[in-house]
Amino acid sequence: MKAVICGTGSAVPTKVLDNDDLSQIVDTSDEWIRERTGIVRRHIAKEETCVSLAVEAAQKALKQSGVSAEEIDLVIVSTISSNVVLPGVACEVQKKIGAVNAVCYDLSAACTGFVLAYQNAQAYLQTGIYRSALIIGSECLSHLVNWRDRGTCILFGDGAGAAVLRSEEGTGFLPAAHSDGSRGEALRCRSYLDGAKEWQMSHPKEYQMQMDGQAVFKFAVRQVPGVIREVLDKNGLRLEEIDWIILHQANRRIVEAVSRHLQQPLEKFPMNMQEYGNTSSASIPILLDEMNRDQKLQKGQKIILAGFGAGLTWGASVLEW
Repeated sequence: MKAVICGTGSAVPTKVLDNDDLSQIVDTSDEWIRERTGIVRRHIAKEETCVSLAVEAAQKALKQSGVSAEEIDLVIVSTISSNVVLPGVACEVQKKIGAVNAVCYDLSAACTGFVLAYQNAQAYLQTGIYRSALIIGSECLSHLVNWRDRGTCILFGDGAGAAVLRSEEGTGFLPAAHSDGSRGEALRCRSYLDGAKEWQMSHPKEYQMQMDGQAVFKFAVRQVPGVIREVLDKNGLRLEEIDWIILHQANRRIVEAVSRHLQQPLEKFPMNMQEYGNTSSASIPILLDEMNRDQKLQKGQKIILAGFGAGLTWGASVLEW
């Protein structure tokens, strides 16, 4: 058996914060942000929540797929920014869309999360345990951002993306994924469940997103080309056979560097961070949905999805459209 994507969907908040808006909050400028990240604007949740965005993306994906909510066997939501601790976002999505027969759980792997959700669902479908799955990346990172830190607040945005998978006859692709907890301090954000309230109040930055930008850049530029080559080797494929390489949309410089390291044209690496910023686990499915709805994805094309981020974690999957 193999897993195939039969529907995609995405959702973003209505409020838009562009670089000029940010220059009124921190010491920065549109030119400075564009040059270093490629980001022009990002969407910020006000009324929306991690759950509501996930539900909207899921409903769009289901509608396109032709699969009913009752037919879904598995719901996986990747998120690090849910507005609730319990119940999990996946169970909230199940309730709101009516996926009454699905097993549901959340996955926390930040910017690699959607790729790992895909690999989880793929394993269930290819082994015949389940026949259909709904996978979602949904984030409201604006709630975790320190809006006084220009090194991080310029990067992140909110949104959700979803895909419906079903099993078909055939041979599936093997995945590649890795973790290195010894380097976890490069991207960190403590939970308010951790520590005494007095300590939290005197150390507020510990509970907001903190990032060693140089360390993350070096990690991504080194590990992402490696894991892409690994997943190709596992499946007996060459780079020249791949039509699209969809990377986590962290920033333009990382995408350009990976393109150079792999000696592949930048045109193979679609980007939309200019519109949404870094939406963590939502970035890949939002981009996948845009490409799908713009009819850029054609039947038979081979695509690589590659994520990298906090943990540290990184991984890649091959799929055929």
